[in-house]
Amino acid sequence: MKTTSHILHPSFTFNGLQFESVEELLHFSKELAFEGDDYEVSIGKFIQKWLDDTDTVLVKTSGSTGKPKKIPLLKTQMINSAKATGAFFDVEEGTSALLCVPVKFIAGKMMLVRALVLGWNLHIVAPQKNVLTQYDNDYDFVAMVPYQVHHSINALKKVKKLIIGGGVVSKELKKKLQSVPTQVYATYGMTETITHIAVKRINGENSTDIFTAIPGVKFSIDKRECLVIEAPHISEETIITNDLVTLVSSTEFQWLGRIDNIINSGGIKIYPEKVEEALSSYIKLPFIIASEKDEELGERVILIIENEKGVEPSNYSEAFATLSSYERPKRIYTLSNFPYTKTEKIKRKDVLQVIHKYK
Repeated sequence: MKTTSHILHPSFTFNGLQFESVEELLHFSKELAFEGDDYEVSIGKFIQKWLDDTDTVLVKTSGSTGKPKKIPLLKTQMINSAKATGAFFDVEEGTSALLCVPVKFIAGKMMLVRALVLGWNLHIVAPQKNVLTQYDNDYDFVAMVPYQVHHSINALKKVKKLIIGGGVVSKELKKKLQSVPTQVYATYGMTETITHIAVKRINGENSTDIFTAIPGVKFSIDKRECLVIEAPHISEETIITNDLVTLVSSTEFQWLGRIDNIINSGGIKIYPEKVEEALSSYIKLPFIIASEKDEELGERVILIIENEKGVEPSNYSEAFATLSSYERPKRIYTLSNFPYTKTEKIKRKDVLQVIHKYK
């Protein structure tokens, strides 16, 4: 086995347990993988993989923008990513952190890697919606998805710094976060960038719509006005995305939406994600903004709502009044169930296929 001293920090603890050697942690992880609950099995298996003599880890993409696939990530690049996060958020040795997202995906894997590399006191719990309300612990650093944050608002005082990933933070949730003492950040990243490579503060006096790069990351845009990422510490290749942005500087951008989703209605570009953010305070059911063909406009905006009970949608005239005439949905459709990825993201293309099938 190659030296793993750079992979295991001597101050790392797992639910209060400290390990004298790599061999001791490896033995513990094997027991966890064999006897633990489902989420603990994933953790045990990943630790074994992390400590083996290979250079890479295979990580599954979420599948929100295409078919899920497994891609290899270099362990050295994952270590570099962990160190960049530690430097940006000032969460170094001795940080108390909570792992409450699945380790099957990159977000959970990297919380574990940061703890192992930086020497955190890591508390591990099942990835449920109300993880903060079940324990009395206080934390310096926590990563959650929006759904978990929504169910943890009243307990966020236990957390000093919170990063949110895996989905867009709605306008309604952002409003609720203004009253909490926690420093809350939305993150931008993907499996290929080894989680976040940019963050923005979304509550308090320093809240902003502008994403700022973590150390070692530079931005530019291509001819499509999509984000291009240069991050040699985590990727040897330049990463070309399908995310439309307004470039503020080489380390700052404002996210507009996915180029795959953009709607051209009467020559006007409409960003569905921005419309969804505006409507999120009014529509409580899961929904997406999309488009369908229109003889006059080329494309017209439609609203698709997940409505299990089959109840007719409410009158959304108040919500639509906040939008421009081109942004306002011209049709409203309902589905009893949306297709979701394993990370709880709506599969937009699949939703549209169902709508078009029954039109």
